Amino acid sequence: MRTKLLSLLFLLFAVNISYGQFGPKTGLLLVDYQDFYFPGGKSALVNPEPAVANGALLLGAFRAQNMSIVHVRHNFEPGGNIHVSVKPLESEKVVSKDEVNAFFNSDLQYYFKSRGVDTLIVCGMQTHMCTEAAARAAHDLGYVVYFVDDACATKDLKWDEYVISAEAVHKSTLATIRSYSKVVSTKDVIKLVEQNKLK
Repeated sequence: MRTKLLSLLFLLFAVNISYGQFGPKTGLLLVDYQDFYFPGGKSALVNPEPAVANGALLLGAFRAQNMSIVHVRHNFEPGGNIHVSVKPLESEKVVSKDEVNAFFNSDLQYYFKSRGVDTLIVCGMQTHMCTEAAARAAHDLGYVVYFVDDACATKDLKWDEYVISAEAVHKSTLATIRSYSKVVSTKDVIKLVEQNKLK
């Protein structure tokens, strides 16, 4: 019994180290909130509007606290502009990429490290592609990663004759992501920001 109790306490302590404590600085990474993912666009997603609305809430919260913010955009036209809901300020960093992984062949890692950022809040489009790739790469680079599930969107996929719904794609991606990051809601993050628990 004593051994089981000690094991449980150790597990709780380990989880607290991983996700209960925030680093000295936290950054917001908004991935590919671009016009081509919205209705009428070249690669329209399923219900992208609620996701970008939550992305805008996160952006507002981080701006209010003068925290580190990076917008990522994929070099693709037509529709390559960042959505007006989360339009970058002139003072905010924008990373343009040609790869799925926003850290690859970009100065994203240098930018965050130069600002002392060690924890990232990740959200964007598509859940299972560039957003997941950014979260995975950030984890591999040593960041503590929070993935905001309701600030992401994706689309139906097809494999041979099988159609996989956007909801299934989204949830299965979250099931994978939670093995190396903390899956949270927009409300969770904003609450922590407003309580000054994200530094």
